[in-house]
Amino acid sequence: QVQLVESGGGLVQAGGSLRLSCAASGRSLSPYVVGWFRQAPGKEREFVAAISRSGGNTAYADSVKGRFTISRENAKTMVYLIMNSLKPEDTAVYYCAADVRTSALAVETRRSEYDYWGQGTQVTVSS
Repeated sequence: QVQLVESGGGLVQAGGSLRLSCAASGRSLSPYVVGWFRQAPGKEREFVAAISRSGGNTAYADSVKGRFTISRENAKTMVYLIMNSLKPEDTAVYYCAADVRTSALAVETRRSEYDYWGQGTQVTVSS
């Protein structure tokens, strides 16, 4: 079992940037595909980005493509979400999630496929 902790959220003006971090406590993230999801008030939790075990494959929601970048450092048990050109509609609680995969190349966009979740970090973008 892996425990995930997100950090890096905060308040930023539209057009600004933030870097979210997802840390795994106690073990390496290398066996896990990792995804970022977000949930705005009154809305369902939605997929944002995912990265394969190898880091070589990524996937993004259309709404963040070209603005957000997901990356990982397996040796440091960290996954990052770099968010540029933030918009007010990006305001949400952001969660990282992990699931074991045998394939080093697979990415996962489906929320239901992730077994491990962090507590979330709030991102607020003001207009």
